[in-house]
Amino acid sequence: MKSRKKKNILPETRVTPSRFRNTIGKYTVRRNSRCISCGLCAKLCPYGVHQRYDNFNKSLRPVEHKCIGFKCRGNDFYCIDRCPEKALTLSLNPILDTLGDYRWTDEMLIAHWEMAETGNLPVVDLEYSLGNSGGGFDKIRFKMTDTESCPGPADEDIDMSVLLNKRADGRPEKTISMPCYGGGMSFGSTALNVIVGRARAAKRLNTLTCTGEGGYPEEFVPYADHVITQVATGLFGVREKTIQYAPVVEFKYAQGAKPGLGGHLLGDKVTPKVAAMRETVVGNALFSPFPFHSVYSVEDHKKHVDWVKEINPRVLVSVKVSTPSDVDMVAVGIYYAGAHIVHIDGSYGGTGAAPDIAKKNIAMPIEYAIPKVHKFLTEEGVRNKVCLIASGGIRNGMDVAKAVALGADGVVIGTAELVALDCVRCGNCESGRGCARGIATTDSELGEMITEEWAENRIVNMYSAWRKQWCRILRQFGMKSIRELVGRSDLLIHLDYLEESERMKYQPAPHKKLVI
Repeated sequence: MKSRKKKNILPETRVTPSRFRNTIGKYTVRRNSRCISCGLCAKLCPYGVHQRYDNFNKSLRPVEHKCIGFKCRGNDFYCIDRCPEKALTLSLNPILDTLGDYRWTDEMLIAHWEMAETGNLPVVDLEYSLGNSGGGFDKIRFKMTDTESCPGPADEDIDMSVLLNKRADGRPEKTISMPCYGGGMSFGSTALNVIVGRARAAKRLNTLTCTGEGGYPEEFVPYADHVITQVATGLFGVREKTIQYAPVVEFKYAQGAKPGLGGHLLGDKVTPKVAAMRETVVGNALFSPFPFHSVYSVEDHKKHVDWVKEINPRVLVSVKVSTPSDVDMVAVGIYYAGAHIVHIDGSYGGTGAAPDIAKKNIAMPIEYAIPKVHKFLTEEGVRNKVCLIASGGIRNGMDVAKAVALGADGVVIGTAELVALDCVRCGNCESGRGCARGIATTDSELGEMITEEWAENRIVNMYSAWRKQWCRILRQFGMKSIRELVGRSDLLIHLDYLEESERMKYQPAPHKKLVI
């Protein structure tokens, strides 16, 4: 794409509200019967919480997710105090007690919905960079520095690009404009409008998205330069034509959320369209075997890589594996087989349908696997000849930056893109009609709740907000490129290795549960 030659051209963000009339925010703002619809609250609030139909002299229900809450008390536009009839009340939203989980907390979900709407970091006091897991990325912090002494370059002058082909093998030196691309979500696991929206967003962002192992719908063709074709063990929908479309082909040998188990698509998701794409029977559950029964060695794997390169002389090859204890040796074997991208997928990655017994007990967490692989590839003298991509439980912009500092060139994002589309993480992804928000569904009625353009805009907005975070971090350390951050684990601290007094400096401020 000639218009993307400059690495730092930023896509336009477009305010894209939720599809749902009654949005979920941290606070609830209630207007009681004493309201005389004077419109003062709408005039006062700079955040757009209060709106009205002036032609009908009528106030609308407050847009609660825009309310900044109790920190507004000190402002002269604080609507609760300024209302002449005392008709407004403010409190924490009781839904927070039922929303989210220890990894994706209620505030992290709400913050990502706001970022997907506006393209900016939240103005509401939300903790969106840390969860409550008690480990993993939630225990890792960037070291504090004096940011005032090094203001650094403007956002548009900071380079976020990642080079995918470092082998100098005559194949395209493909570059993506940010250190993220979309993970595999197959035709059958999610609604068609969702996966096409992801492809449209990838084109605008000059990055990539992945087909998953469900085949290659014709709707992807206009965005082919930004769509990775995945070849997985079930070989569903794999055709030479779609390999020829692809800038990157990904072999999926294993998935961090369910290593050794293969894939599974329940029968009620196998609609006539899904069955036709996967060349199977309507209503029958589909299983992807483990492993590839044609691959039991690096030499066998090299035959796969050579096969794809022969079919498409311009294609780059990515190899996705889970994170066993010898993942570093696996990564070196992938490189020597001729791959351009080593994609390691840690535990907590994968679909909402992946069993907890696998996610929590089998693969190595990605924050351990990244430095292990980075160090071993460096010692082998090939780190600068291969692109290391990480995935598996990377939830937000800060997690991305931490993964890069640990040694990854970039990361693959899955769940966060669905959260941008209003996912509430209910965990019903495996059912045909189980997703009440029309995201992880093959039901045509539910799937039409989302349009391609809406999905595209929301995903672009979320990544645009993340980019602002990455720019802050790079400026903090006097850097001008995300590539300077790769492997800089010396800029990170782990809370478990700090004295109590030092640890407190890195703890987020507690959120008080106030009620008026």
